Amino acid sequence: MIPREKQKMVNFTENVTEKCNINHNIHETLSPVVYIFVFILGLPANCLSLYYGYLQIKAKNELGIYLCNLTIADLLYIFSLPFWLQYALQHDNWTYDELLCKVCGIILYENIYISVGFLCCISIDRYLAVVHPFRFQRFRTMKAAAIVSIIIWAKEIMTCCFVFTHGEISMDAESHLVCFEHYPIKKWEHNVNYYRFSAGFLFPLFLLAFSYCGILRVVHKSPGTQKKKKIQIKRLVSSTVFIFLVCFGPYHILLVVRSLLENNCSFAEKIFNVYHISLLLTTFNCVADPVLYCFSSESTYQNFVKLRDSCLTCLGHLNTETKESYPLNTTETPNRTQHEQQPGLLQMPPDGAETKDCFTTNVDSL
Repeated sequence: MIPREKQKMVNFTENVTEKCNINHNIHETLSPVVYIFVFILGLPANCLSLYYGYLQIKAKNELGIYLCNLTIADLLYIFSLPFWLQYALQHDNWTYDELLCKVCGIILYENIYISVGFLCCISIDRYLAVVHPFRFQRFRTMKAAAIVSIIIWAKEIMTCCFVFTHGEISMDAESHLVCFEHYPIKKWEHNVNYYRFSAGFLFPLFLLAFSYCGILRVVHKSPGTQKKKKIQIKRLVSSTVFIFLVCFGPYHILLVVRSLLENNCSFAEKIFNVYHISLLLTTFNCVADPVLYCFSSESTYQNFVKLRDSCLTCLGHLNTETKESYPLNTTETPNRTQHEQQPGLLQMPPDGAETKDCFTTNVDSL
């Protein structure tokens, strides 16, 4: 017997699925682990990344705008993870109303495609800075970055409004209300999936590959760049493309596979686990973004070494103050300045040199 509230919701959405016997065990085992891991690591990492992006904006660096927008998209998804966690632990049974399901689903897809959009912006900005440092100056301004950011957000919001006009809650064979899942997929989803694959994955992949290949060519021909620095740049570029492929590649490939082959419950049941593993891979993008585009720079690493030393110093002060019989008597090292002894969070030098972005406008500081 279906509860009245559930029946009312299904009738409202008019989106009852076929009674496919889907095994949701992967959501109860693997998904919670991934969600908790990404939440614990991603929240502080993106908060620090947001602060670092703010410092770049404060220094009039257009790349800070892209980094802040990228981080905001990641944080929105991270804040929605508790709802997805509860959904997974309840055997894929959505206990909230349909509006919240739609909001969480929109945030999920927004995170994927807004992240992809700003990753492309960052790669193109770095390409123009390194390969054409003087030719396209007008495209590398704060105003241009703000306009591009508004266009990306507006485009994705309009796309979601166009796509998510259908009821997003449906009922499975176990009378569970599933959110953003249809088995087999609906006919209207086929064209949407093809669009996501081409515009949301293939085209951005082409832009990333084009931009970073251009950067690598310039780095390779640069006689003034040290060999060690060239290796670091190559590793960073290859890591960026690799993580993009790992996080977004399997998911978009399976979107096409589902659109081409999923027309019955039998295929839906077979591909369910693989598809949801690919969807979980997109979640790791929230952790990879701040690591690749902020914390991988040498200047940021030095800032976090200072932050670590500062925290250890504070902990040492606290531990010593709690012992009444051992008053705090610290001596300063004569060779160290006061600025070096008490570094602050991402403390900036007086000349503002540290406010540059993770990839500066010349090859040697990429």
